[in-house]
Amino acid sequence: MPYANQPTVKITRLSEDNVEFVIESTDLSVANGLRRVFISEVPTIAIDWVQIVSNSTVLHDEFIAHRIGLIPLTSDDVVDKLNYSTECQCSEFCPECAVEFTLDVKCSDDVTRHVTSRDLISTNSRVVPVTSKLREDEANEYGETEDILIVKLRKGQDLQLRAYARKGFSKEHAKWNPTAGVAFEYDPDNALRHTTYPKPEEWPKSEYSELPEDLHEAPYDHSAKADKFFFNVESTGALRPETIVLSGLRTLKEKLMNLQTAFQQEMAEEVLRV
Repeated sequence: MPYANQPTVKITRLSEDNVEFVIESTDLSVANGLRRVFISEVPTIAIDWVQIVSNSTVLHDEFIAHRIGLIPLTSDDVVDKLNYSTECQCSEFCPECAVEFTLDVKCSDDVTRHVTSRDLISTNSRVVPVTSKLREDEANEYGETEDILIVKLRKGQDLQLRAYARKGFSKEHAKWNPTAGVAFEYDPDNALRHTTYPKPEEWPKSEYSELPEDLHEAPYDHSAKADKFFFNVESTGALRPETIVLSGLRTLKEKLMNLQTAFQQEMAEEVLRV
C-alpha cells in the first residue's frame, strides 16, 4: 500500500555532540512529534537515589542530591542493556538495573577544595560523568577544567555519599534528557508568513535562506505548505547525537504500532458486538 508521503532525510553535519539534518516531504506535525520524542522519550541513565553519609558543607543534603542528579552520565554502551527499575526483579538495586557511585572528599588544607564530577567514582567504567569521558590531563589556558562543580569545601569540611544511577526518560524528570537543545526550522524565507517581521531588513537571515542579499523576505505564498524541515539536535554527552535520533525514531515507531494494534483490537470487538 503506497504511503501519502515518502519522506527523505539528508544529514548535513555530524559531530561528537551535534547532528544537523534535513527532512523533506513530511508534515509539520511529524517534525514537531520527532522534536518532542527526542527530548522527552529517549532513555538515558542518571543518578536517581542518593544516601548522604556525611555532609558538613554549606549546602543541605537535598541541594547536593539535586545537583548530583543533574550531572549527565555516559549511557551509550549500557542504556539498552539496563532494565527499568520498575521492571527489574530485584528488591532495590542490582547490576541489571542500576550503577553505583561513591563520593568521599575532605578538605584538610587552607585552600578551598572544589568537589566536582571528577570525584564521583563509578562501579561501571562505561557509565561515568560526561566530563570524565574525554578528560585531558592539562587544564585550559585559564587554569580551569571542564568538571562540573558540586560544592566547595573549606578546611575541616567533608562530603561523603553513596548514589545509584538508573534508567529513565525526561518525561519523568529532566535529568534524563539526552539533549541540550533540539530545534527545527522551516520556511527560512518567511513565505508562509507564520512570523510577522515589523522591519524584515533588521532581522538576521536564516542560514538556509535562498534569497539574494538585497532581499530580506520572500513574497507571501498563500498556497505554500511547510514540508521541508532543518533539524539541529545537540547532545548533553550522555548519548551520541545520532543515537538520540535513531532511538527517538524507534520510540515513535513503537508508539504508532501500539496505536495500530489497539485500534485493530477495538475494531474486531466492535464487529463481534454488531
